[in-house]
Amino acid sequence: MLKQQDNTAKQRVQTIGDLSEHLDYSFMNALVADPQADKNGDEHTPRQVFSGHYVPVTPTPIKDPKYIAHSPAFFDELGFDEQLAYTDEFKQLFSGDMAALPSAIKPHGWSTGYALSIYGTEYTQQCPFQTGNGYGDGRAISVIEAVLNGKRWEMQLKGAGRTPYCRGADGRAVLRSSVREFLVQEHMHALGIPTSRSLSLFMSQSETVDRPWYLEGSHSQDPEVMVQNFVAISTRVAPSFIRVGQLELFGRRARRNEYPSALEELQKLVMHLIEREYPNEVDSSQPFESQLIALAKAFRERLTSLIANWIRVGYCQGNFNSDNCAAGGYTLDYGPFGFCELFDPAYQPWTGGGRHFSFLNQPVAAEKNFDMFCRAIEPLLTNAPSALEALREVNSAFSAVMQEKMDTMWAAKLGLNTFNNELLLQLLHLMMRAGVDYNLFFRELSKLPKEVSGLTKSFYVPLKEGMTEQWNEWLDTWHALIKHQGDGKQQGNSELAAQKMMRSNPKYTWREWLVVPAYKEAEQGTFERIHALQHILSKPYDEQSAQTEAEHYRLRPREYFGAGGVSHYSCSS
Repeated sequence: MLKQQDNTAKQRVQTIGDLSEHLDYSFMNALVADPQADKNGDEHTPRQVFSGHYVPVTPTPIKDPKYIAHSPAFFDELGFDEQLAYTDEFKQLFSGDMAALPSAIKPHGWSTGYALSIYGTEYTQQCPFQTGNGYGDGRAISVIEAVLNGKRWEMQLKGAGRTPYCRGADGRAVLRSSVREFLVQEHMHALGIPTSRSLSLFMSQSETVDRPWYLEGSHSQDPEVMVQNFVAISTRVAPSFIRVGQLELFGRRARRNEYPSALEELQKLVMHLIEREYPNEVDSSQPFESQLIALAKAFRERLTSLIANWIRVGYCQGNFNSDNCAAGGYTLDYGPFGFCELFDPAYQPWTGGGRHFSFLNQPVAAEKNFDMFCRAIEPLLTNAPSALEALREVNSAFSAVMQEKMDTMWAAKLGLNTFNNELLLQLLHLMMRAGVDYNLFFRELSKLPKEVSGLTKSFYVPLKEGMTEQWNEWLDTWHALIKHQGDGKQQGNSELAAQKMMRSNPKYTWREWLVVPAYKEAEQGTFERIHALQHILSKPYDEQSAQTEAEHYRLRPREYFGAGGVSHYSCSS
């Protein structure tokens, strides 16, 4: 059983020694280490990992680490004193140096293996051994698991060096991608979307790696040049980092009976997932088969809600493989993500992603991942045919639940109590023809304009001939629906609709062309733009200063359309 989570008020964490008093390494204590692993964590060479849930790994510290930022809001949530972020011991631990820390902190972290599925198809080709035994956390190393302010958190260093799963890469993350992930995780949280969180960001002042990237002003789909990048370590935090792909790895091994304890290892991982992520939704006193059905239903509920929220704010994951799908139902692994600006159902920021991971296809991609989740746990129900059938029924109902969540989301974006499919289809068609900015449009619509002239701030080009009348007809129909819902009092209904829309449609969202200058200035040791974006993106629904509105609440400038590294990217590592 997991350590009881103490909700009593405690003194704020002011030192790493204070943090060590809250440790509880449940993942390593409850699960199985790779029996072939070096117990001291000297595991920095690619190799096959045949069994076990994790490999002990010591991070590789970045050289000459420099503090860039931390999340004050998340510090407060964890009970961390604000000054902790500026201490040498905090910098030491969260820039990858686990030597000479308080004895309660293990001198190594842990990395995990997982399988890869792309859009419902199992792959092993990305494993260098062609077996699937070499795919997993190539540069992510968890170093802390602790109970803080009544909640369990796992802290993971991204870019902390090579692990057995690095597939020959260097295990580093570049400053560009680290800044993006650090900023967007807290932005997504502020948007009200479940996500991994950002604790801290450190960069090296001397260590660099080469990565392919775009030339200045490039409109190429693929990078043209190798660029020298400073490395960085961002610390991301979540209740756990168990992925659908992780369950798949052990599900595949159990299906094939690859070794005597394969089924047992799958069961242990699933039980740990339930304890870590679903203690309130799954009754552990029930038979295990019943717990699995409850788990599938709970994950389905979280995943469908998550995807509807992604689309609500214009977010596109870009690379929604099963290994990038958290089994806890939150957003994980911000690689080639983006936010839709010029509305396009097929928007996809990653040049290698294809339409199957595009913006409005994300519900289908999620269904594929949920199917892989169900297939992964099926071996645990081999001797329980009725429960197996129940699991398959849960799986088959995914699309209906997903559609219900989407309908509810669209209704809220339009300030309606009831979803109207015809109204939405007409709107999406008009949005595509007119060329609107997705988030800016819905925020302007939240002001309940009576004529299309009240929406022109969100249009990238002037309306074509005849479209003004079509827009105004749509607005008339929409206003009539608002008027006649609820108690029929037009003014009261309009006010309620506007309030609902303001809560659903954020004003300030991620715009890549405003983030690029922040990470470019960080390369020169200047972090003011990062800190300014932290503040702006942490209050996405609020009206902010006139200067902020002028700079951040506007259409993408023409020069950034089709720009490599801004409108699209082949990688962001």
